[in-house]
Amino acid sequence: MPKIRSHSGAKKRFKRTARGKWLHRKAGLRHLLIGMSAKRGRHLRKGGQLNETDGEAIRQYLPYA
Repeated sequence: MPKIRSHSGAKKRFKRTARGKWLHRKAGLRHLLIGMSAKRGRHLRKGGQLNETDGEAIRQYLPYA
């Protein structure tokens, strides 16, 4: 039986923790940063965790993660 391909976009965007949760980067730090407050920029620098429902979808994209 052949292996299942992993989703290339998901490989670049999501990382699995040791406890099985999914980490991601927050959106909004690419351009149009002049109008953003410094506080918002600092908060966006930290990563985020996916909730369990979204994690199930990512698990299908990354079967071997």
